[in-house]
Amino acid sequence: MTDASPTTADALMRVSPVIPVLTIERLEDAVPLARALVAGGLPVLEVTLRTPVALEAITRMAEAAPEAIVGAGTVLNPGDYERAAKAGARFIVSPGLTEPLIAAARAAPLPFLPGVATASDLMRGLDAGLNRFKFFPAETSGGAPALKALYGPFGECRFCPTGGVGENTAPAYLSLPNVLCVGGAWVAPADAVRAGDWDRITTLARAAAALRQEPVA
Repeated sequence: MTDASPTTADALMRVSPVIPVLTIERLEDAVPLARALVAGGLPVLEVTLRTPVALEAITRMAEAAPEAIVGAGTVLNPGDYERAAKAGARFIVSPGLTEPLIAAARAAPLPFLPGVATASDLMRGLDAGLNRFKFFPAETSGGAPALKALYGPFGECRFCPTGGVGENTAPAYLSLPNVLCVGGAWVAPADAVRAGDWDRITTLARAAAALRQEPVA
C-alpha cells in the first residue's frame, strides 16, 4: 500500500470520475489491464469477486502496479470481506448492505462502498454511520432522476452509481451534486481484454478520465 492510498470512502470516490468494474477471467490479464487503465488516468480499480482468479488478481495487481488503488467488488459477506482484505484490497464494494457486512467493516476498516437502491437502504446506512454509497443497480433503479430526487431528503449522502452505466449515460450522473464518481465496465471491454488490446483500453480510460474536469464539492 502506498502513502497516497485513500483512507476514507469519500477520498476514494474523489480520485477519478470513473471506477472501472473489472471481472477478470484470466490471471495473466490482471497486471497489463491494471497498467493500461492507470496509464489512461483511472487508478481506482474494482475487481469483482466473480471468478476463481479474482483474489489472486487483486494481489498481483497491487504488487505489480503500486500506483493503482485496487479494491474488491461483489463482496457479499464477512468471509468475502476478510479474504479480499488479506489479498491486498485497498477498498471494499458490495452490491448491498447487511448487518454482518457493517460489523466486518468496523472490525477491519477499509474504505467501504455498500450498495443502496432505496430510501430505506439509505436510512439503514445512515443509522450505521455511513453516508457514501454505491447506487446499484443504477439504471434499473431509476437512474439519474432517482438520484436527483434522493438529494433533497439525503443531502449529506454521496454516490457512485454502478450497474448499466456507460459512456453515454455517465455524464448525466456526474452532473449531479450528490454523485462523486461512477462505476462501469465499458472502459475495459471483454473483447479488448481477450485480445490483449491494452492501447484501446488506455484510450477508453483516458476519455473516461476526462469526463469531469472540475473538482466536486
